[in-house]
Amino acid sequence: MTPPPGWYRDPSAPHQERWWDGTAWTEHRRAPEPTGYGPAVGQTPVPGPAPGQQPTPVHYQMQPGQAATVPLSTRGAPGGPGGGGRGKAVALTAAAAVLVAAIVTGVFALGEDDGGSPRTQTPPVTATATDPSPVSDPPSPSPTASEPSADDPAVVEDQLNGVTFPLPDGWVLPKYVAEDDVMMTTDGTYDCPADGSVCRHGLVVSRTVTANAESSPKVLAQQDIEDAADDAYDRDLIGNKPFGGIESHEEVASGPVAVAGRAGYYVRWRVKTAKGPGGYVQSMVFPSTVGTESPILVRYVFDAGEDGPPLAGMDTITKGIRPIGDADTGGGVGSGIGPTD
Repeated sequence: MTPPPGWYRDPSAPHQERWWDGTAWTEHRRAPEPTGYGPAVGQTPVPGPAPGQQPTPVHYQMQPGQAATVPLSTRGAPGGPGGGGRGKAVALTAAAAVLVAAIVTGVFALGEDDGGSPRTQTPPVTATATDPSPVSDPPSPSPTASEPSADDPAVVEDQLNGVTFPLPDGWVLPKYVAEDDVMMTTDGTYDCPADGSVCRHGLVVSRTVTANAESSPKVLAQQDIEDAADDAYDRDLIGNKPFGGIESHEEVASGPVAVAGRAGYYVRWRVKTAKGPGGYVQSMVFPSTVGTESPILVRYVFDAGEDGPPLAGMDTITKGIRPIGDADTGGGVGSGIGPTD
C-alpha cells in the first residue's frame, strides 16, 4: 500500500524531510521537526499542505564542503523497498563526502611550497541544493621543466626563465628527485658509494638568482661554485654523505660564455670525494632573455669515471640553450659577446 501524502525523512539526505505526494517524491524539502511525539514547548507545529496543494518549497544554501542533495527515484518511497537501508547508506556517503571536502579544503588553504610561499588557493564556492557540485580545476604541474613536444622530443623548456635545453641521448626528465629546479638527469640510478642512498651520474639544474643583489655573471658564478660542489658531493638534503664527503677540489676551467645570445660566465671544478670517483661541477650564470632579465644560474653535476657522462656534454648542452621560440640563437665557450662584469 502506498503511503499517504506527507513529510517523511528524505532517503537521499536523512538530515532533512522531503514531501511525498502519494505517488512520488517532489523537490520540496524542509528541516525536520524536533524529535519526540509532539512539538517543543512554545513551538507551533508546521502543518502539511492542504489536500491537492503542493507544499511550500524550502531551499537550502549550502556551505563550502557540504555534500549536495541528489534526488532519488520512487523506489526509495517511505515505507517502500530500500527506504531505510538506502537512507543509511546515503547518510554514510554524505558524511564521508563532507569529511573528504574538509580535508581537501584544509590542504589547499594551508599548503605551501618548499620555499615557504603559499600555493595557489582555491576560493570557497557557495552552491544551492539544486546546483551541481562544484569541481575544482586540477593543480598545475609544479616542475619547471616541461615535457618535450612530439615535434621536438630532444628539447626541454624552462618556462620560468624563458629558455630551452637540449636533451642529450641518455638523459631524461627528472623523476623522484628531491632537489628543486632540476631540468634533466641521466637515465637510471645507482647505490651511492658511502651511505647506501640512491645517486645519479649526472644532472642539470636551472634557477633564477633572486636572493642576491649582485648582477655580474662572473661574480655570481664564482660565488656559487662552492655551494654547487657541496650540494652535489658533500651532504644531501637530509644531512647524509653519499660520497663520504669532499676531500679536495680544484678549478679546471672558467671564463666568458655566450648562452642563448647573452654574455655569461662559468666556473668548473673537479671534486674528489672520500668514496667513489668524485665528479665535476659547473656554475654558469647569464642574464635572462625575458622579464627583468634576472640572472639565470645553471648548475651541471657530472660524475667522474667511466660511468659518468662525457665531460664535453657540459659544452654541448650550453651551446644548445635557446630562448623559447628561437631555434637559432645559441652560444658556447669562446663566443665573445661583450663584457661580463
